[in-house]
Amino acid sequence: MGGFDFSNHNRNAALHAQGVPLPKATSTGTTIVGCIYDGGVVIAADTRATSGPIVADKNCEKLHFISPQIWCAGAGTAADTEFTTALISSNLELHSLSTGRRPRVVTVMTMLKQHLYRYQGHIGAYLVVAGCDPTGAHLFTVHAHGSTDKLPYVTMGSGSLAAMSVFETQWQRGLDREGAVKLCADAIQAGIWNDLGSGSNVDVCVITQEKTTLMRNYITPNERSKKLRNYRFQRGTTAVLNEKVMTKEDITKYVTVHELEDDKETAVAEKMDVDR
Repeated sequence: MGGFDFSNHNRNAALHAQGVPLPKATSTGTTIVGCIYDGGVVIAADTRATSGPIVADKNCEKLHFISPQIWCAGAGTAADTEFTTALISSNLELHSLSTGRRPRVVTVMTMLKQHLYRYQGHIGAYLVVAGCDPTGAHLFTVHAHGSTDKLPYVTMGSGSLAAMSVFETQWQRGLDREGAVKLCADAIQAGIWNDLGSGSNVDVCVITQEKTTLMRNYITPNERSKKLRNYRFQRGTTAVLNEKVMTKEDITKYVTVHELEDDKETAVAEKMDVDR
């Protein structure tokens, strides 16, 4: 059967009853946001991927393609967000071909929540779904357990609190395209500077009824600068406090040299004491 295998549940329960600690859930770091404006919707994300305390990738892509006018920002486990969105994108294309209609954002949200609810949170995908369809611009959040929200602006990920503070102080109705892009970029930068799990660059995607514009590395606040000093020192910079020269004759005290028939020499180390 396809899907996840839960046959080890009883084994894990028995081990836990004997005092064996269960593995703890790993927290992942990301900041993803979305905002509706007059004429379309904007989503944005940072580009840091972490593996525990280690930065695994400084410039990963967290904005995923679903359909030409529907995109998704993913937080959580990178592989889960990548393959979940790819699966839904494939199913949506088949749905569009069978119905002969342009796909709707609410259809994507429903397919995602039904898929994630089936696995009860074991797929670590937290998604911001945004897009435009014949009914207008829409913005949804989908959590790993299948719960959803529909709001004019949203944040998700470990840096969501810092990003939400920007939205709550600066968002206003009737934003234009430039204002929505700047607001989302500022919210992502708030997550970058205030959350250790978020970092590197800012990716922005603007979706309208006519076209979708993906601005990869829209802001790069963490470019590597040139080192202030050159750490290559000239010979003689460090003083020599002590010097000892060993000749070949001195080495023979530790190694016995035997002469061979073809006038070559081989070094044989002293025998090592072995317990018998």
